[in-house]
Amino acid sequence: MDQSVDRFLKFLQVEKNASDLTIKSYAEDFKAIIDYLTDLYYGRCPGPADITTLDLDGYVAAMHDAGYAKATIARRLASLRSFFRFGLQEGWVHENPAKPLRNPRGGRSLPNFLSTQEIAKLLDAPPLADFFGIRDRAILETMYSAGVRVGELVGMNLADLDPDLGLVRVRGKGKKERFAPLGSFAKKALMLWFPIRKDLIAGSKRRLKDSPEQPLFLNKFSGRLSTRSIGRMLEKYLKITGLDRRTSPHTLRHSFATHLLDRGADIRSVQELLGHKSIVTTQIYTHLSTANLLEIYEKAHPRAK
Repeated sequence: MDQSVDRFLKFLQVEKNASDLTIKSYAEDFKAIIDYLTDLYYGRCPGPADITTLDLDGYVAAMHDAGYAKATIARRLASLRSFFRFGLQEGWVHENPAKPLRNPRGGRSLPNFLSTQEIAKLLDAPPLADFFGIRDRAILETMYSAGVRVGELVGMNLADLDPDLGLVRVRGKGKKERFAPLGSFAKKALMLWFPIRKDLIAGSKRRLKDSPEQPLFLNKFSGRLSTRSIGRMLEKYLKITGLDRRTSPHTLRHSFATHLLDRGADIRSVQELLGHKSIVTTQIYTHLSTANLLEIYEKAHPRAK
């Protein structure tokens, strides 16, 4: 089973051009099913050809009993279906035991977002009197202005930025690229960051040479920031501002999409800006964008008043 999983992950990486994060998620999903089957079969996980629909049905029931979210169960089932489809192509299984299993039913949870006033409070929190404050202001402004994922942000290089056009190249899921616009506040914050960034590299003990392929945002050692570093940075400013501590870096992306739709942006444009493959993914934000609905209704409906 381990060898088959390794071959499948290699297939996703090489043939499907899957991102490192996607590979990591698949690997975690397969570790979970291998652990379950190993316990089920008294310490020995069966090979892919010996796994039955009944085995997988028991795995799904075990996840329900353990309180896993429906979205997690659905994702793991999707991983298994893809794995066995690959096995059919490769010839090491003769049927897809995951195919008959249905995803758990359930409504999709609405993403959390901040109001425009809360966003302004958060973006103004980093002080402009020190290195970290200037950098953090530029990071938060860029995340909200471009609506990028935190992984996309830490992957940005200096060469990806075109300050004259106000655009930044974003490498999204599946290594697909798109250009995201930067507003005036984000551009101003970046202009403050650039000289600090240059001094940081010049003073680095690692004797780095600044180049277009260097990270756009640096840590104190002049290296690339991690997604966890961004999360810890955000937690600090949430504590300072008193905003909802459940706010995550992805909340800025949710807020970006919601605020655009609230102000009349069409959903397909927002889909492009977010880099969503399917408009169905973007449509969840239409449930959040109700700020102007009552006003529109009162103006347009002949018997509203």
